[in-house]
Amino acid sequence: MLYGLLDLSFWGYVAVTLVMTHITIASVTIYLHRHQAHRALDLHPAVSHFFRFWLWLATGMVTREWVAVHRKHHARCETPEDPHSPQVLGINKVLWEGAELYKAEAAKPETLDKYSHGTPNDWMERHIYSPYNGRGILLMFLIDLLLFGMPGITVWAVQMMWIPFFAAGVINGIGHWWGYRNYETEDASTNIVPWGVLIGGEELHNNHHAYASSAKFSTKWWEFDVGWLYIRLLSALGLARVKKVPPKPVLVPGKEKVDVDTLSAIITNRLQVMAQYAHNVVQRVYRDELRKADGGYRGALKRAKALMVREESLLGEEGRQRLQNALNISQSLQTVYEYRQRLQAIWMQRTASQENLLQSLQEWCRQAEATGIRALVDFSRNLRRYSLQPA
Repeated sequence: MLYGLLDLSFWGYVAVTLVMTHITIASVTIYLHRHQAHRALDLHPAVSHFFRFWLWLATGMVTREWVAVHRKHHARCETPEDPHSPQVLGINKVLWEGAELYKAEAAKPETLDKYSHGTPNDWMERHIYSPYNGRGILLMFLIDLLLFGMPGITVWAVQMMWIPFFAAGVINGIGHWWGYRNYETEDASTNIVPWGVLIGGEELHNNHHAYASSAKFSTKWWEFDVGWLYIRLLSALGLARVKKVPPKPVLVPGKEKVDVDTLSAIITNRLQVMAQYAHNVVQRVYRDELRKADGGYRGALKRAKALMVREESLLGEEGRQRLQNALNISQSLQTVYEYRQRLQAIWMQRTASQENLLQSLQEWCRQAEATGIRALVDFSRNLRRYSLQPA
């Protein structure tokens, strides 16, 4: 029989396919990623089980395996132990063979033993979902065939390819290779686009790596995370409870004393602090220096623009040399770059006492304001206003 129970137009089949793949996307980002892997939210048992059942049908993925591989990715990001880093394995390998890399890592007992804690281990998981994960895919094929007839084969094929390509390939590959970065994390994560619709918000990958335990991936007003929209709807219905979102800096007008509260607020919001430093200090001084530079130096400055705010551990030898060439041109740029490194070093002091950290921050502000560099002075004075207390 050519057609199944539902005889749809061409665009009808397209719409159904998009809806079904989008349910799968929502299941991956809300259930597997934000709920199971990072515990950023709690889900009502009925919602949680629906997502698990749907993933069994649409992907055959086992919760325990997916969570373990993803947690290891965060724990060993951009190292040879990372299951799917394009910085290590190359972009083509991860983009086109991401699903195979996932399967290879999921087959390692040591990965499952170390990183899968807290995942479902009920009767359905032990007797249906895990041992018969391939049966779900077969059942979905039969359902598509029954509902749509021969066109259902195409619907099913698109369903089966969507997550392996977009999640395992695009997000794990391009999401660590190309895009824009709001935060200079120690990994190479990027935001591919500011509108996380295609894969449920997962395109905002740099934001996620900056705040891995956050249920919300968008951090700028112009970014849209559709997964977060669904979470808010579930929360409004009493079917989800958000546990954590990115911290928001509190700035107290008139606050001038650098105290323990200031220190704690800056450490809590350190990624936003460094992003503000890059925008309000480094880029501001860069523009001033670029205007003053003659033709011989302008090229060197332009080639190093992005490197001036890049996480230092991500700079290769060539990048370091280009950066140094640019800093040698301008004493002001050299100064603000050094102060950037010094500020970051304050919260990197793992063994320092709170008193020593506070003294380091107070000294940083005093010396920064003594440089006379307007952008640095303004930033330091604004830094004094940071607080954990409501304004």
